[in-house]
Amino acid sequence: MPPKTLHVAMVGTRGVPARYGGFETAVEEIGSRLAARGHRVRTYCRRGPVAERDTAAPPLERHLGMELVTLPAMRRRSLETLSHTALSVAHLATQRTDVAFVFNAANAPLLPVLRTARIPVATHVDGLEWRRAKWGPGGQRYYRAAETAAVRLSDALIADAQGIADYYRDEYDADSHLITYGAPDLTGVGHERLAELGLVPDGYHLVVARFEPENHVDVIVEGYVASDAVRPLVVVGSAPYAHEYTERISALAAGDRRVRLLGGVWDQELLDQLYAGALTYLHGHSVGGTNPSLLRAIGGGTATAAYDVAFNREVLGDAGRYFRTPADVDARVTEAEDDVAGCADRGKALAERATTYDWDIVTDGYEQLARDLAARTTTGPRPFARRRHAERWAQRPEGADVR
Repeated sequence: MPPKTLHVAMVGTRGVPARYGGFETAVEEIGSRLAARGHRVRTYCRRGPVAERDTAAPPLERHLGMELVTLPAMRRRSLETLSHTALSVAHLATQRTDVAFVFNAANAPLLPVLRTARIPVATHVDGLEWRRAKWGPGGQRYYRAAETAAVRLSDALIADAQGIADYYRDEYDADSHLITYGAPDLTGVGHERLAELGLVPDGYHLVVARFEPENHVDVIVEGYVASDAVRPLVVVGSAPYAHEYTERISALAAGDRRVRLLGGVWDQELLDQLYAGALTYLHGHSVGGTNPSLLRAIGGGTATAAYDVAFNREVLGDAGRYFRTPADVDARVTEAEDDVAGCADRGKALAERATTYDWDIVTDGYEQLARDLAARTTTGPRPFARRRHAERWAQRPEGADVR
């Protein structure tokens, strides 16, 4: 008897086509593969500035084999995700669905709706959202409570990095399904479009990140400006709400013609060539798990220096270089320009590591978890779960190793 075809819902992200971040990339890569394997996949998408570049065009109804449901969201940072997920869950509860994958523990307060509808659910808990500086005390309390709710209400938890799985085991005595992201092979994407930006292969350093304090774009820019680097620093990214932080980055770069702030780049072909053509990729993310931008860089065979936390060391290992301070960034950039051949060797080693991050294998993990959820063989909710070391985690400095 052939395996059962499942109706799978993917909820809690901005949706597809993937133009924004890691969750969206995961939904597109996993959802399209599940659809190609014969499953019915419904992805909930958010109306917003990215998706509505052509406001006259109606929302897509299908993409790469997935059914799309596009719903609005409130345009406030604190409510955008939750408001959209609330509408998505309300719609989902009325549909035939075997399994739901909910992305982002922040959406956990809405899980009772799915439980009432008897839809088994796995929550992808992401990183330690409550440690992001953009949230005030109220927001941090909310995210900590939502994290606990995810443990209490989910039939299964998904962690994309060992450090995150370790955190949930240590903090809640809760096991997670460790399913990472995939890394694309960008080693053959070419370099011809770099000329559009006045760039040449191995002729620049690259940053791709949302402008948030935990991504340390300011640390990278400050360290680079202090260096004697000849190759320019190309910074791709922005943030819809972080005006003060964006102004800080702009101020640090002011007057230095070597720093090029490109804003958001939504052309994936051009972005891929930027990753693959850089001499170094500088990655400042510190509180998430396995980061797709980091995987994209190593998939391009680009020598990479990352903020020194467990998540990044897990991906890069000994082939990576690491930093914490602007002085460290200065040193990493200088080392790279003084040893271009060494950068190429590290890039090759990282491209080899990237092959272990395979989207087909990732999809295998999600497909098996979906079957286990549908069969009700997962561990199920832990309704009495509580934090065991709340004070210890709260006192750790931003960016500290979670393990």
